[in-house]
Amino acid sequence: MDFKIKQVSSLEKVFRTNIGSLKQLCRKTLMKGETFSYQIAMESVINTEVVVDIESPLKEYVKVYAVKNAPVDFPIYSDADDDDYLTKEQCLMPDILMPVVFGETKVRLGGEAVAIWITVKIPEDTECGRYNINTIVSTTGIPTKIPVYPFTYNVPMEIEVIDETLPKQSVYFTQWFHADCIATAHNVEVFSDEHWALIDKYMALAGEVGINMILTPVITPPLDTGVGLKRPCVQLVGIEKSGEKYSFDFTLLKKWIDMAHKNSIEYFEISHLFSQWGLKYAPNIKVTENGVCDYKFGWHVDSKDQEYKNFLEQFLPSLLEYFEKEGIKDNCWFHVSDEPRPEDIENYNYAYNLIKPLLGDCKTMDAISSYEFYKKGLIPHPVTGTNHIDTFIENNAQHQWAYYCCSQYKKVGNRFLSMPSYRNRILGLQLYKFNIEGFLQWGFNFYFNQHSRNEINPYVTTSSDKAFPSGDPFSVYPVKNGVVPSLRAVIFKEALEDVEICRKLESYIGREKVVEMIDEAAGMELTFSEYPRNNEFIPELIEKMEMIIKEKSENK
Repeated sequence: MDFKIKQVSSLEKVFRTNIGSLKQLCRKTLMKGETFSYQIAMESVINTEVVVDIESPLKEYVKVYAVKNAPVDFPIYSDADDDDYLTKEQCLMPDILMPVVFGETKVRLGGEAVAIWITVKIPEDTECGRYNINTIVSTTGIPTKIPVYPFTYNVPMEIEVIDETLPKQSVYFTQWFHADCIATAHNVEVFSDEHWALIDKYMALAGEVGINMILTPVITPPLDTGVGLKRPCVQLVGIEKSGEKYSFDFTLLKKWIDMAHKNSIEYFEISHLFSQWGLKYAPNIKVTENGVCDYKFGWHVDSKDQEYKNFLEQFLPSLLEYFEKEGIKDNCWFHVSDEPRPEDIENYNYAYNLIKPLLGDCKTMDAISSYEFYKKGLIPHPVTGTNHIDTFIENNAQHQWAYYCCSQYKKVGNRFLSMPSYRNRILGLQLYKFNIEGFLQWGFNFYFNQHSRNEINPYVTTSSDKAFPSGDPFSVYPVKNGVVPSLRAVIFKEALEDVEICRKLESYIGREKVVEMIDEAAGMELTFSEYPRNNEFIPELIEKMEMIIKEKSENK
């Protein structure tokens, strides 16, 4: 047979070398409001093209993508003594999800394995019962010396919708939204009509993959910017200075807030108020003074400069007053500086004690690895790297968040391209077990190289030109007039839904028994670094949980 086809889990990465060993998937139990993804894996010895269609009463809620390869130009650091990687060599890896138009889009095969990605979101008003999603794969043929005989495959998936609704996402999730990278990747002027239209599309996709908190550039975020350099200015607040008085224009900020709400994003992460890597400088901030708009603050201004202090003392109360007017003040989170080191604690203490009285009861958070910042009361909502979080958990830190970036590459989970997908999805069970309130990852769409010196082509380098492990800088890909997801982004959404499935089960059997069930299925005490290393553990556990939820629901 010259053609192979098999329906498989979303956690599989489909290659020509493994398609024969992949486990067939044919049914799934789901709650109302839940999203489910799976794949049709195909391999053809002969060059051909196929079209895909869907027959199902759920068809209008189904999205289909062709899985395209992305370059893994920097798989992982050379000192990674963790063997749980698909590869440590440069290669191509399935990642890009290109939308397929039912019955129209042609997907090319020939001497390789190709996957079709299918995602269905069950509406909350769906009647419980069994539904079939029948995927129809048909050849169209292409000119070739070898004749290709037409064929059609029908690949059924049985969905059982139970009479329960997935709880609303409880985990705060922010993956840094880089508005300047949207402008540069699409070659449009910052805050032009074209830019805003693209921001809208990127926000829509962000909301779709579970991002409910958005990095909001009231000033251009002082992130990943080399000392003395400037990223494109995406400052949402217009600032003027007359004498000693500053005035503020929130017109663009209003547009941003409304667009976020339109796309189901309800929390706002306010850009950092001091420079990265030591809090030594003020951020790059444009101010209009005497009719001239220029950078009044930036690398040339010390973080303890009196003028910057005066600015913050006027800016932050005005900003809070505006947030109060918009009804979002309680949904705003503020940053001091990203990833301060132990030697930066004196500078951080100064900065925190300067802004805290100005922010009142507003929440502050920052990414940290050192417990001392939390112990001294400087970071009430600690966002801790998953390879350092054990200390915080052992000391019962309150309002604990987690993050990972390039540094979390030994044992703990992450979403690097070179990793198996279970290292991405495992986070959901970890967040639930350890009562983690939120999660932060820095690269939704970072399309610059290290320190933002130049833009990069994300279809050529997925590592910001070998600065970070491939997949770390971004989880979505720019396309003409829009943006498409990666399979990594969609799988992370599954992890967020795993948290809510655990919560729903908890409402029936209690939290202690849910945690026991997780550890028993894992065959160990699950931690951030210790968890089963296979594709079966999570889907099988979640299916078992949903069957218990179904049983308890029917008997209540």
